[in-house]
Parts: sequence; structure tokens; C-alpha cells
Amino acid sequence: MRRWLVEAALAGTALALGSFFLASTLSEGDGWPIGVELAAGAVAVTALIRYRRSRPVALALVLIVLGLLFGLPMGATPIALFAVALYRSAAVAVAVTAVHAVSLATVYLIALGPTRTYWEATTFLVLLHVILVGIGMLVRAQRRLVRSLAERAREAEQGDELRVGQARLAERERIAREMHDVLAHRISLLAVHAGALEVRRDAPAGERLAAGVIRQSAHDALEELRQVIGVLREPAEDRPQPTLDDVPALVAQSQEAGERVELRMAADGVPAGVGRHAYRIVQEALTNARKHAPGARVRVAVTGHAEQGLVVEVGNLLRAGGSGLPGSGTGLVGLRERVQLAGGRLDHGPTATGEFHLRAWLPWTP
Repeated sequence: MRRWLVEAALAGTALALGSFFLASTLSEGDGWPIGVELAAGAVAVTALIRYRRSRPVALALVLIVLGLLFGLPMGATPIALFAVALYRSAAVAVAVTAVHAVSLATVYLIALGPTRTYWEATTFLVLLHVILVGIGMLVRAQRRLVRSLAERAREAEQGDELRVGQARLAERERIAREMHDVLAHRISLLAVHAGALEVRRDAPAGERLAAGVIRQSAHDALEELRQVIGVLREPAEDRPQPTLDDVPALVAQSQEAGERVELRMAADGVPAGVGRHAYRIVQEALTNARKHAPGARVRVAVTGHAEQGLVVEVGNLLRAGGSGLPGSGTGLVGLRERVQLAGGRLDHGPTATGEFHLRAWLPWTP
């Protein structure tokens, strides 16, 4: 809409100026028949609207010739020169303006002679066109300055983003090194001691079995630690993530470690993203039960379908004391954030029957 208003304003201005020049010509008894003038004016205005952006130099040269021959097209000539100054370099604008000034002065000198009218008319028209060309050059320079400032701001913003990304990557590398230096060393020692206990011939069979579970768990922990470190160092790399199908194996690991865990699953075709959330919920719930209620029976239930959503329930008896394992205190907080980000709900806490119950609902979204 704005472009059409601009085009209409330019056409109106060209016709108004052309009418003024045409009236001056007719008042002196010169000029072409009015029909020819109108046709020339229509051609000039149409060419001005259509070609002032794409071909301003050719348009200006044609309108210079038409303006010298006819009165009405003279109104479009200043706008065409302004377009040359706006869309072409300063040298081109000055050259076209000089051609117009020389042509105008020569034709008027032939027509009027070196009279006062000649000098007044020539001076007025040349100054008018020079002023318009100067304004056009200023507007073009201002536009180039604005574009240059915008480009600099964009480059500065990109530079800031690059520096932030590099700082984030350096921090991830530092965290990865700390995790590797501290956790990998301690877990490796745990695996070595468990392996030594597993091969002792004088150890009871139950202890050797428990030592084997500890050794395997330490090995799995090392593998997961390597994956986490790899993600920190190479965040763009896609790695396989656990799904709901891995929950039975997770429960089996707890059972091998001596935990009494019962699993009931009644959900098929669970989307991979939802299943990954369910796996992490069960994993954190089993860890909390192992820390705060060692030896207690744990019930895990995963049920649902597409219309109802997926429900994950974990319950265990409350017991005084605990395993003595340190906790970060953020496990349930992290679960709540995970569930909320997935669009679900999480409820947990003690019940009237003396149990700790955790229930999470996840929407069935692909």
C-alpha cells in the first residue's frame, strides 16, 4: 500500500510540474497541440513509474529529450534525475545532470537567444535540477550509512554470539575434564576392588555374586560417564538414548544387586521421547529407594495408552535411616523439571500407609 501511495504522489508531482511548464509554453503561443502534449506526458509519467528504479539513467536521458521537445514531460525530468542520484553513483548522477544542463542551455539559446528570459529560465531550471540531484545524493549517502551501521551491528552481534559459544564450549571442556579426572578414577578403583573380591576363592558365593554386580555396575557407570563426557565435548553429536524398552533391564540390574523390585508394564507403542522420560523417572526413583529405604520392596508400574497418556508409579515402604550414600538433593527437582518440560505432572510424598509414593503422568506425544 505504501509503495502505491509513493508512486501516485510521484505521478501527481510530475503532472503538476509538467502542467506548469505546459501552461507557460501555451501562454507564449508556442508548443504542440494539446492532444500531442497529453500523449507525451502520459508516456513520460508511465516510464517514470516503471523504470525509475531499474533503469534510471536511460529513463533520464529519454525524458531529457522529451522535456526539450514537449512541455508536459518536463515535469517528469527532475524526478528522473533525482532517481539517478538515488540509485546510481555520484559520478553518474553528475554526468547525467551535466548533459541535461548543457542540452537545456543550448536548446533555449537557439530558441530564445541571449535574452533576459533565456538567462532566467535556464538558471531556474538548472538550479532546480541541481538541487534535486544534490538531495538525491544525500539520501543515497544516508541510506548507505544506515546499511553500513546495521551491518556493523550485525557483525558485532555475531561476534558476541561466537565469543559466548566459545566460552560455553570452554566451560563444557572444563567440566568434562573434572568429571573424567575425579569420577573415572574413583569408579575405576571401585571396579578393580570388586573384581578382586569376585575372584577370591575363599569368599562366599553370595559375596562373589554381589561383587560381580558391583563390578558390572561400575563398568556400566564408566561407559555412561564416557558418553556424558563425549556429549559435553561434542554437543552436536547424536547418541542413542534409553527408551521404555530398557526399563526391564534397569530393574534387572537392581534385582541383581539384591534389591526387591517388582515391575508391571502395560503400555505398547510408546513414543521414543515419552519412553526416554519414563526411563529416567524409574531410574531416579530406584536410586532414591536404594538410598533412603535399602532393602524395602519397591513396586514399579508403567501403564497407559494413547488416549490416557503414560503413567509411571513407584512406591516403597518408608524406613528410618538409609544406605549412607550421599545425595545431591536435586533428583526430584530435576524430575519435576523434566516432567513439566514434557507437559506432564509429577506428585510424590509419603502416604497414610507409611509408603513413599511417586506418580508421574506424561502426555502421549510423538
